Amino acid sequence: MAEQIYNERAAREEICEIGRRVWQREYVAANDGNISVRLNEREILCTPTGVSKGYLTPDMLCVIDRSGKVLKGNLNPSSEIKMHRDFYDARPDVRAVCHAHPIVATGFAVAGIPLDRCTLPEVVITLGSVPLVKYGVPGTDELTVDILENYVQDYDAFLLANHGVVTVGQSLMNAYYKMETVEHFAKITLVARQLGNENVFSPPRAQELVDARARYGVQAGAGCRIEFKDASYAPEVPMSGAGANNYAANSTPAAAEGSTPSAGNNGANGKGEIEMSETEVAQLVGEIARRVVSQLEK
Repeated sequence: MAEQIYNERAAREEICEIGRRVWQREYVAANDGNISVRLNEREILCTPTGVSKGYLTPDMLCVIDRSGKVLKGNLNPSSEIKMHRDFYDARPDVRAVCHAHPIVATGFAVAGIPLDRCTLPEVVITLGSVPLVKYGVPGTDELTVDILENYVQDYDAFLLANHGVVTVGQSLMNAYYKMETVEHFAKITLVARQLGNENVFSPPRAQELVDARARYGVQAGAGCRIEFKDASYAPEVPMSGAGANNYAANSTPAAAEGSTPSAGNNGANGKGEIEMSETEVAQLVGEIARRVVSQLEK
């Protein structure tokens, strides 16, 4: 018998809870969306087709094997379960998949705009960025062609062109929280652009956050898009300590030259700088990381 990774009874309850959350938050309409978890090396528990995620009950869920054969359940599995199986096959660390159509993030997907700029610490650490993947017909092998060829090993969240969002995680709630983070990031990005300016982290600050991903156990390797020129940088205190030393050691002369912040950055023009000790900076970064890890573990 295959080693159990997830308790099936608990997983059924958790999927129903996540279904209610995505429905209440308007991440899905009608019968949209699908959720799954890998119970063990052989079995996957997933949502059925044709049922609103807000009205799921544990007995409605299906258990299938890795080839898609139904092992338990009176309803048919989601028509997009092949996408879930592709993630499990490509990434042994992935134990759960969540797919939905959150309004703002899906708007970015329809507009053809990735969520890849370095603007929020929590997003850079938890997700790195959210790439835009090419359109494929839902429910077919086309859907994951671009993901599998170019993105699956480096990202945990994906904008599906003209379709929606899919996130993967080490647990059901981990995959779901990433869906929340994607939509929250999309909303903030949209508001910033409507207000007329989107400040990004300067290259050393962005690299500092990208480097923190590995230290806090984030397995997907890619970070956000670090911008060396033609960007408006977030005002910042002077960089000190390990982050500054690591960036100086790893940056190239070209990168260092391109990383000079814009005139609007107080850290660059010497006016209004706030002095922080190495200990204070370490405490600040540590607190951000602790909050992120706390959310991932819920």
